[in-house]
Amino acid sequence: MEKLSGSLENVVFHNEENGYTVADLDVDGEMVTVVGHMVTVELGTHLTLLGKWTNHLVYGRQFQFEHYRVELPTTEDGLIQYLSSGLLPGIGPKTAELIVERFGQNTLRILDDDPSRLLEIPGIGKKTLSRMLGAYQDQRDIRKVLIELQEYGVSSKMAMKLYNAYHDQTVAILLEDPYRIVRDIRGVGFKAADQLAEKLGVDRDNSKRIQAGVVQALRECYAQGNTYMNEEELTARAQELLGVDRETVEMGIRDTIISGAAHMDEIDGRRIYYPMGLYEAEDATALMMTQLAGSHFEADDIDVEEAIDRYESHIAITLDEEQRNAIKTAVEQGLVIITGGPGTGKTTIINGILNILQSMRLSVQLAAPTGRAAKRMTETTGEEAKTLHRLLEYHYDDNALTPTFERNADNPLELNALIVDEASMIDIVLMKSLLEAIEEGTRLILVGDADQLPSVGPGNVLSDLIESGIAPVVRLKRIYRQSEKSQISVNAKAINEGSVPRIDNQSDFVLIPEKNQEGIEKTVLDLLGYRLKDNAGIDVVHDVQVISPVKKGLVGTIALNQKIQNILNPASPRKNEHTFGPVVFREGDKVMQIRNNYQMKWRDALTFEEGDGVYNGDIGTVKSISDDKRQLTVAFTDGREAVYGFDQLDELAHAFAMTVHKSQGSEFPVVIMPLIGGSPLFLNRKLLYTGVTRAKRMMILVGRPEHFIRMIQSDDSRKRKTGLVFRIARYRNLSL
Repeated sequence: MEKLSGSLENVVFHNEENGYTVADLDVDGEMVTVVGHMVTVELGTHLTLLGKWTNHLVYGRQFQFEHYRVELPTTEDGLIQYLSSGLLPGIGPKTAELIVERFGQNTLRILDDDPSRLLEIPGIGKKTLSRMLGAYQDQRDIRKVLIELQEYGVSSKMAMKLYNAYHDQTVAILLEDPYRIVRDIRGVGFKAADQLAEKLGVDRDNSKRIQAGVVQALRECYAQGNTYMNEEELTARAQELLGVDRETVEMGIRDTIISGAAHMDEIDGRRIYYPMGLYEAEDATALMMTQLAGSHFEADDIDVEEAIDRYESHIAITLDEEQRNAIKTAVEQGLVIITGGPGTGKTTIINGILNILQSMRLSVQLAAPTGRAAKRMTETTGEEAKTLHRLLEYHYDDNALTPTFERNADNPLELNALIVDEASMIDIVLMKSLLEAIEEGTRLILVGDADQLPSVGPGNVLSDLIESGIAPVVRLKRIYRQSEKSQISVNAKAINEGSVPRIDNQSDFVLIPEKNQEGIEKTVLDLLGYRLKDNAGIDVVHDVQVISPVKKGLVGTIALNQKIQNILNPASPRKNEHTFGPVVFREGDKVMQIRNNYQMKWRDALTFEEGDGVYNGDIGTVKSISDDKRQLTVAFTDGREAVYGFDQLDELAHAFAMTVHKSQGSEFPVVIMPLIGGSPLFLNRKLLYTGVTRAKRMMILVGRPEHFIRMIQSDDSRKRKTGLVFRIARYRNLSL
């Protein structure tokens, strides 16, 4: 690494939360832009930085530092500048001059060893001294921790995270158990902790290391969608992570269970292992679902059949028997599940349930897992639908590794009924939080399509609930929506049943044959560039969504986004833009949040409501980019606006093209979907069905017809490892 020393003259940007800083350093009279993570940014501070020179496309030559050290001043002028930099409250330039005039080169020694002597300075009283010493002590602690951590090769960015978590106890805690940071600090994984532990001299067979490796292996359940791991799978993965023998890992698994970080159970005579958080979520969900399903309601003050008749008259539609049964069951049962594909009348049923429950003067709330789904629910019902996080009043807790909600068992929702759409997207952790906030006597109506891809997070909740038989399930099979000429819903139903639909390319369901990915890419770009522009009523910018089965490759979302951006939102002198790594963000770009950020502040542009939390899958448009403020503002489709510092742009991706998984919970007027070959584990019927069901007015598939057929015939999607069905059965047997 290269070394750079100078005086901090100007702070361009500083993020108080993570320390990301852009500043100007005076190096022998030359101003140099430096970029990195820094705890304090007091002007006049003399710094020594370790890092490398880089060339930014927009900002030019910069010094990107990994480590820094605050050099305490040695001259009297330096001491005056240091003391009056804002470091010590109540000390301006004049008072700083008096202090240095009095104590000279001994000024810092007086501050450290005999601070009461500062009372000799005119204008410094006991209150001012107390505030001064508090601030000085904080800065001294920070310097001490940073110096010690940097001796172990810890970067400034990691040091900032560690200090924010442990303060002056940082080094002591790390020396005792460096793997604790995996449990305590969001975003820090086993690999980072293991590298730190190695620098601290921790042995490879240290019991804390082995337990941390076991926990890390179990945590992979979260990414894989499972809630548990089999014994052989856990042992093999932990051995791979830790590089130790099987016996050591088996002992570590036992120690991890004893410590309470993991749970062992048996299903069908097989040992299975849970991360404790997922075990608690799954077990609590099973218990609360069993209790909720035991509730039944008598509508004494209303004849439900007559109420359904009145609803039919109101909407001028005759409901069939399965629709009437769905509404009646939802009114009378504590828990009901309504599942069906596109066009099967789910919205009509939701409106019917809402109409009748409200006519009974009951308090009803609508909700959905994502902002897009909640917005669509609001539009189709005329009633406000909230995201589940907003309904449960998410509260950011920096120390919590899972979401924390204000609404819970101690502060439940005051509702008579809750209708949740797109329920297939709810993972086991969120479902547990939702159930905890529901009081006894509340109706829960879950609506969704169990044949879509399961939630991004762990669990397969909706499908497991249906399989368990815990509650009445209304399966909607008949297609009502769209005209007789529309084939989207008809073909989606055929695909879901494993049948190859007839495609004549004369309707709203089109397959454009292309032999290879180069041809697919060209056709997709031509459709967006000019072919769809001639189609009456289609706005290619707002109406068309490209959905790809994959991220990488010629027709993956990463490559397509870059090329579609150049077509739909090309560079212009009137549009500000910012380059972040290989990605250029431009005003007017369609973007998506790609990970949950529970701390991100937002403000509703219409209601001026403010809150915390922007979530994986939220879609919006880049409203503005400010180089001066080094920030980018996104206007999300549900009306919220959030401001991102340039250092946070790794949380955003372009959304001109998105994966099938990311498209869940959304509908688009026109969908274009490339078809490619690949493993049936990933390219299968469920993925194709989910993609097709996103389209409302037109579905365009591009690729080889044999790939289309192969996906329909492949029902080889991996079944997730979940124990919810087993646990519900256990609780039902106990209640008999």
